[in-house]
Amino acid sequence: MNTDSTAMPDDALMPASAIAPSNKQRLFMRYFTAILIDLVVLNLFVEYSDKVRIDSFTISLLAAVLLQVLLKLTIAVEHKVAAFFNARSGGFNRFLRFFFAWLVLFGSKFVILEALTFAFGDQVRFDGRFNGIVTLIVVIVAMLVAEEAIVRLYRKLGDRTG
Repeated sequence: MNTDSTAMPDDALMPASAIAPSNKQRLFMRYFTAILIDLVVLNLFVEYSDKVRIDSFTISLLAAVLLQVLLKLTIAVEHKVAAFFNARSGGFNRFLRFFFAWLVLFGSKFVILEALTFAFGDQVRFDGRFNGIVTLIVVIVAMLVAEEAIVRLYRKLGDRTG
């Protein structure tokens, strides 16, 4: 241990990667990574599908941020609805929990599509069945699957038993 009061603390000599991240840093990295994953998935659809069109990389980055925010808000609302019905007993409340969860999750896609249209106009387009809603759902599912795959890989890499 260093006893000289004018010297640097011992942890200042440690590499930044050796210092445990704070909760705020973990949250930042979680959303930063999720946005980058969404950006990659979104641009893969732009490149390989004629149903998704985005005018520029900058617009796709902003769309990925907006999508991430709206998806997290959707999940938060769904959890609130689920908690409301989980606090009540009975089969009908259980049915209502699943029905309203589905309604929130499905209905949110229309809100997301409108938010993208409001924010970017014709610079972001999802074409196809039901005015592009099916294409948007496919893109969102692909984003969520990609995010989950990366999270599982990350956890597997940190598993000390493997």
